[in-house]
Amino acid sequence: MERTCNIDAKGRVVRFVTGIFAIIAGFVLAILVTQGVLSPEPYWMLVTGSIIGGIFAMWEARAGWCVVRAIGIKTPL
Repeated sequence: MERTCNIDAKGRVVRFVTGIFAIIAGFVLAILVTQGVLSPEPYWMLVTGSIIGGIFAMWEARAGWCVVRAIGIKTPL
C-alpha cells in the first residue's frame, strides 16, 4: 500500500521539531541514567522510547505522512 502525503508544510515542521526535542530529551535522560542521577531500571525504557519516537516523528516529517491521520483520527495540524 502506497503512503500518500497527508500533512501540510506546517504539520511537517511541527513533527520534525518534535522529533528533535524527543531525541534530545532521550539523550539527556541517558546521561542522567549513566551518571547515576536516575535509577536505570525504569528509565532506560523511557530513553529508548523517546529516541525511537523522535526518529519516527522525523521520518513522518520527511515523508509527509502521519500514522495518526492515516488511521482516521483528525489532528489540528
